[in-house]
Amino acid sequence: MIFELPRKFPLLPRKKNTDKSRYGHVLVVGGSKGLGGAPTLACSAALRSGAGLVTLGAPEILKGSLRGLLTEAMQIWLSHDQGAIALSAKAPILRYIRKRRISAVVLGPGLSVKPGATALARKLVREVSVPIVLDADGLNSFRGKLPALKKHACPLILTPHRGEFERLFGEKVPENPKARAALAKKLAKFYDGVLVLKGHETVVADPARAFVNHTGNPGMAKGGTGDVLAGVIASFVAQGLLPFQAAAWGVYFHGLAGDLAVRDKGELGLTASDLIDYFPKAYRKKSLE
Repeated sequence: MIFELPRKFPLLPRKKNTDKSRYGHVLVVGGSKGLGGAPTLACSAALRSGAGLVTLGAPEILKGSLRGLLTEAMQIWLSHDQGAIALSAKAPILRYIRKRRISAVVLGPGLSVKPGATALARKLVREVSVPIVLDADGLNSFRGKLPALKKHACPLILTPHRGEFERLFGEKVPENPKARAALAKKLAKFYDGVLVLKGHETVVADPARAFVNHTGNPGMAKGGTGDVLAGVIASFVAQGLLPFQAAAWGVYFHGLAGDLAVRDKGELGLTASDLIDYFPKAYRKKSLE
């Protein structure tokens, strides 16, 4: 079944009598030495996409360099090993999820593939009960350990680009759009989650249906744009959309923001941060249709 987005975006308009507690709390777990920008992009995207609260969970070694970058996001600083989040950070993360009633988690941006960090990612996927958007090195943590991916306790949204997909699953991405959608659906069913296969005409699939996105442009082929998408999807989940809906709307608005930004910036000059800056225009455009 090919899914089409409804005309009306379900998160708009907001009720007048409301407060931040109604729009969820996103936790972004990631970052490592030399890779601090990735989780901050995810946090900023989640904030720009309507989440009531956002927290960055990063290794304490990055405290000095990241602390002033996110004025609206909270931070928790985690134990580290070899410049990355240590396995010992699992208990504090789980406590924080329970105590702060986290609604959705982004796991992986800038995480690194250090042994402690990858072991942490696998354990969190197995033990966290709220939805997880598994991105970047969160996905790489399961390379060669795919059986562990089936043991997730949480609703799971996987967001690989072509290279990550082929490394993780050991299958070539078909060029034919229908074949690509069929493969995404097959794997979404096998791993009981939502699969977002990123690229030109990104495919979002769950076991029963697939959505093929038609927004976006080549200027978005830049580092950091995937981190932005992960933040958007988690934000939509936190605000109450089901994982498949959140992923489909997320890739649509991610591409729409890129299409609006490229008019001003051009394809060569477009950056991941530009997408975040253009989200308000993208959401406003949709709300006026």
